[in-house]
Amino acid sequence: MALLGPSGCGKTTLMRIIAGIQSADSGTVRIGGREVTRLHPAERNVAMVFQSYALYPHLTAGQNIAVPLTMRRLSAWQRMPLLGGFLPGSRAVRTAIANDVAGIAEPLGLGPLLGRKPGQLSGGQRQRVALARAVVREPAVFLLDEPLSNLDAALRVTTRREIVDIHRRVGAATLYVTHDQSEALTMADRVAVMQAGEILQIATPEEIYRNPVDLRVARFIGSPRINLLDVTADPQGQVWLEGRAVPLHAGQPGPLTLAIRPEDLRFDTEGFDTRVEHAEFLGDHGLVHLRLGQAELILRAPADLHARPGEVMRISFDPTCALLFGADGRRVVAHQREAARA
Repeated sequence: MALLGPSGCGKTTLMRIIAGIQSADSGTVRIGGREVTRLHPAERNVAMVFQSYALYPHLTAGQNIAVPLTMRRLSAWQRMPLLGGFLPGSRAVRTAIANDVAGIAEPLGLGPLLGRKPGQLSGGQRQRVALARAVVREPAVFLLDEPLSNLDAALRVTTRREIVDIHRRVGAATLYVTHDQSEALTMADRVAVMQAGEILQIATPEEIYRNPVDLRVARFIGSPRINLLDVTADPQGQVWLEGRAVPLHAGQPGPLTLAIRPEDLRFDTEGFDTRVEHAEFLGDHGLVHLRLGQAELILRAPADLHARPGEVMRISFDPTCALLFGADGRRVVAHQREAARA
């Protein structure tokens, strides 16, 4: 599950509560059906990967990965730098730990890097060491707090795939905190959208994108942004835009917000007159910025479309993909209806 929301909305606080680093003001925390609300972080069997990696700079990559196994399997005496190696059973345990570290490092491409210290590794390599340290524990839950934010764009895509592969291989529940919607939509089975300390919607990435239940979710999800238009429903529920009836019927009268994705707008000789403000060429497609009344719209267009600023173009929209929201921001049930021509 991806926990998605803007900076400062409470994502990291929620994650720290799950991990036991912070205490909840109310409610309970359950992991695998077991209540852990009052348990110490070490008793929750949770592995957390921080945005800053949190690697020990004086230890090698292999030693960093081995830290949770060393703490779990060796006694305090056996962990002593000089004396520990001579205590009964210590050598066998250390050999088993080294084998486990090598086993998790190899699939992540860290085998040749185990002898290097964090300062000798790139950002992507340090991130993989942090992931390996979490995986080697075999925890009940992985908590990843914006783990890719310090990486460049190309490395984020590669590491994103590695994290998904690790999740599939290990199979443990994973909570991935991010403010980047592309990470959430491409990686997660489910997405929880959070704003101002409130979970607005939990659903699959497709459902979040196509059927947001709250206007704040619709605004936050999608690149380029969703188009928003002020419309009105008459007492019969007919929806009106710029003095024309549109093929939608709302379940309630009054002012509403009509939301349309850029790819659901289309050119139509009998549509609404709009003025071209700006056009962008993006290789395989283009974006045309249009003005309709007081609203600025973005239309996804073919790459070979040549739209000039000031040009008048007529547009309509796919009513089956249109979204209506009430004054309270909640989704309004809309029914497709044949609209009267202006």
